[in-house]
Amino acid sequence: MSLVKAKKHLGQHFLTDKNIAAKIVNGLVHTDKYKQVLEVGPGMGILSDLLLERNDIETHLIDIDVESYHFLQKKYPQLGDRLINGDFLALDLSSIFKEKYAIIGNFPYNISSQILFKILENRDNVVEMVGMFQKEVAERCASKSGTKDYGILSVLIQTYYDIEYLFTVKPGTFNPPPKVNSGVIRLSRNNVETLPCDEKLFWRTVKAGFNQRRKTLRNALSGVVPKDKMDNHLFFDKRAEQLSVADFIELTAHLTALSK
Repeated sequence: MSLVKAKKHLGQHFLTDKNIAAKIVNGLVHTDKYKQVLEVGPGMGILSDLLLERNDIETHLIDIDVESYHFLQKKYPQLGDRLINGDFLALDLSSIFKEKYAIIGNFPYNISSQILFKILENRDNVVEMVGMFQKEVAERCASKSGTKDYGILSVLIQTYYDIEYLFTVKPGTFNPPPKVNSGVIRLSRNNVETLPCDEKLFWRTVKAGFNQRRKTLRNALSGVVPKDKMDNHLFFDKRAEQLSVADFIELTAHLTALSK
């Protein structure tokens, strides 16, 4: 089989180090909670080879690249309709997975945030994710309040998932090598099913707070609740990066009370 050429417009950097691939696949540790795994962007299958060796999971693959899809069709004829040629971001995951499942991948850096938001949208069924991202994005997801990397993704991911930064990967382990280091993280679904506040308002509050992160929340949230309705709650005089997940939940409940 001829090898697949990495395509710049798809953000493809194929992992070539089998030891790193094994560390990523071994990052799937909660298989008592699911049996199906979706690998996003398998490329030439360096992760897929190892996933398909495991007897505790049923592996599905999706790749938007037609060349990769045809390569993988020949490499894994046993997959049948478990190999999908399509866009993960446009995929209706509920039409494929009827039970809990996990997601894994060496994700294209140019759509990292969209992939994470897609996982958040499907959080009730995605119980684990092990993924490689640009190191900066991986660190941002795992950042705690009070740090410069802490942002929208940090809060929203940590609301619904426990996150672990597993390890860093150097550019030389890819073909072609990216210009930056990569980081592998694991998300494990926590026990939060519903928030003790208006969930849509919570998301809106988090996004508004960080979209103007240099401003105090009294100013940053003026589009959410008019300033003249705000009181002397101590959170209004802080910046978004100073609030923990629990603080944002408390703030959202307070905003709801102020709006009445």
